[in-house]
Amino acid sequence: MSQASDSRPPPRTVAGSESSTPRGICSLSMIKRARLKVTRQKERESIRGKGKENRPTLPKVLVTGGAGFIGSHVADYFLDKGYEVQIVDDLSTGKRGNVPKKAQFHEISVTSNEFAQLVRERKFDVIAHLASQMDVRKSVADPVNDATINILGTLNLMEAVRASRAGTRVVFTSTGGALYGDFNKPPNLETYPKDPESPYAISKLSIELYLAYYGRVHGLDAIALRFGNVYGPRQDPHGEAGVVAIFCGRILNNRPLTVFGDGLQTRDYVYVGDVARATWIAATGPMPEKGRLDARAFNIGTGVGTSVVDIARKLQRAAGSDVPVEFAPHRPGEQQESFVNIDKAKAGLGWTPEVSLEEGLATTYQWFAQRMSGAVA
Repeated sequence: MSQASDSRPPPRTVAGSESSTPRGICSLSMIKRARLKVTRQKERESIRGKGKENRPTLPKVLVTGGAGFIGSHVADYFLDKGYEVQIVDDLSTGKRGNVPKKAQFHEISVTSNEFAQLVRERKFDVIAHLASQMDVRKSVADPVNDATINILGTLNLMEAVRASRAGTRVVFTSTGGALYGDFNKPPNLETYPKDPESPYAISKLSIELYLAYYGRVHGLDAIALRFGNVYGPRQDPHGEAGVVAIFCGRILNNRPLTVFGDGLQTRDYVYVGDVARATWIAATGPMPEKGRLDARAFNIGTGVGTSVVDIARKLQRAAGSDVPVEFAPHRPGEQQESFVNIDKAKAGLGWTPEVSLEEGLATTYQWFAQRMSGAVA
């Protein structure tokens, strides 16, 4: 019996442990748990990694002039559509408060090297180009500055797009009023002769010619939207296009509305929300073949001319105000009639304005009233 007992193998031990069986068994259990923990950690890391790889990348849009009246609405619209939005604005006329919180902001000029580098490196899907010197009177007083910002700034953009080789679509905001001059009978068609009367309008036409060149020669993807007189919330009361904002301010301050000449001069007033939607459609939809000037140009307006006197009366009704309308001498050089034909935008973009003039004016007046009361910034 003693020999049988002595022939049994000694107890198994785990390296680094005592020779006692209970302690060895405990160590094996700990090793198994540790291995299981490592395996689960790797699985979690693998799942997280796959999630990053499969996560869809948001399309990227750059809005130049995105701190301005129209540009900030365009930025809002793209954000609502799920885009990653970046904004370039030198704040010469734009306001930091207009920049949407979810957008990335770059305080630089479109004429700068920093701007060109941004375009080259970020490789945007879309660039909505709204940055410009937009005051007609300033363009007359200083045409060199107007051309530097508008023409050279756009060339800086297009050369950077060409260098990026990213297939970026550029949507340029032109003008549907001043571009055609006074030698056509409205409503103006895209193909009408163009003979602008101001350096501002000449710069817009020059840019459109450059865009057509970049399309034909370099294959770049660019569209021009020729806006009517855009109005709406956040509008600044500067220049003729700001007449709605000027009248809203005067009504709120109980001051007379000043109308120059007989007040029968017409403009095509289009609501800013409709303009932002048109910009998005042009940025994302199919386009005609690249070709000559006007091939990829679209008038964006209402197709209806509204007189300044009518604007004054409609705002009075929207505000429930009876402030008087006063007439001042006619301003030399002012166009008498200006509105656009929008059939091409309807057919080519599937776009039509959705906000009536009465609704848009009421909304705009309410915004100005809320701003005066401190309800909005």
